[in-house]
Amino acid sequence: MAHGEYSVCQFFEDGTQEYTRRYVDMQEAADAFTHYTNNVACRMGITKRVIITDGGDCTIAEWQHGKGLIWPNKEQASGTE
Repeated sequence: MAHGEYSVCQFFEDGTQEYTRRYVDMQEAADAFTHYTNNVACRMGITKRVIITDGGDCTIAEWQHGKGLIWPNKEQASGTE
């Protein structure tokens, strides 16, 4: 299996975190991000934050409980900013 450059991490209300994907391609990272921002744990507030990082450890997407997708924002995602 070829390694990609993206990782997905979720952060919990107790302060712990877990990488759910490491070094995968963008599609797998995006699919995992969608799953972990729409599951029971996030709806209950157990999951507080989910991010996708690239190979340089830069955050390229961030979701927060109670706020939704905060990075990129709607203008950035649509290319109008």
